[in-house]
Amino acid sequence: MATAQAGRDPASVSLLAVSKTFGPEAVIEAAGAGQTAFGENYLQEAIDKQQAVHTVRPDLVLEWHFIGPIQSNKTRPIAENFAWAHAVDREKIARRLSEQRPTNLPALNICLQVNVSGEASKSGVSPEDLPALAQVVATLPNLRLRGLMAIPEPAADFESQRKPFALLRTLQQQLAAIGIITDTLSMGMSTDMAAAIAEGATIVRIGTAIFGKRDYV
Repeated sequence: MATAQAGRDPASVSLLAVSKTFGPEAVIEAAGAGQTAFGENYLQEAIDKQQAVHTVRPDLVLEWHFIGPIQSNKTRPIAENFAWAHAVDREKIARRLSEQRPTNLPALNICLQVNVSGEASKSGVSPEDLPALAQVVATLPNLRLRGLMAIPEPAADFESQRKPFALLRTLQQQLAAIGIITDTLSMGMSTDMAAAIAEGATIVRIGTAIFGKRDYV
C-alpha cells in the first residue's frame, strides 16, 4: 500500500472516486462498497448522474466534487450542486462561485489548481501568482479555501513523478508562512498515486483503478 511505503497513516489520505463517463449504477455499486466521495469533470453529465443516483437510492449521502476546468457559464450549477470545486484558477471564477453559492448550503470547499509543470496548454494559476489569488479566495464569504490541486504532465519514473508534487507541497507551506493555512493537497491519479502520497497528498483522484478503462466513444 502506498501509505505504508510512505510511512503515513492510511486515514490521512482520502480516496476520491473519479466517476466521469461511468453511469449512476457504477456510483451506486462503489457506494455499496463504502465509497462516499465522487469526482466529476463534465458538468451536465454529473448533474444528470446525481439526479439519477438520488432517484434510485435517495438514502445515499454522497459528497460530489467538481474536478474539471471551470468556465464562467458553469459557476452557478457548480455552486448549487457540489460540495467541492478542485480546479479554481482565477479570481473571477472564485467570486462567481461565492456569489452564486446558495445560502442554505455550507461554504463551497475550494482547491486552487496550480500549473506545476509550466505547460502553456495546462490550466492552473502559476506558482508566482498563487499567493495573490489565495489571499483573495480566502476572504470570499461563501467559499472555504481548503488547499491546492495539480495535474502534472505525465512522467515515467517514480522520482520524476514526485517532483511536481513536492513543488505543490512547498507552495502550500509558503502560503502557510503568510498566514493562509490549508489542509488539502489534491494530487495523484491512478498512474502516479504512490508518488503523490509520498509527497503528502491528502486526496487522490482515482478513476481507472476503481472503475476500469474508460470508453470515450
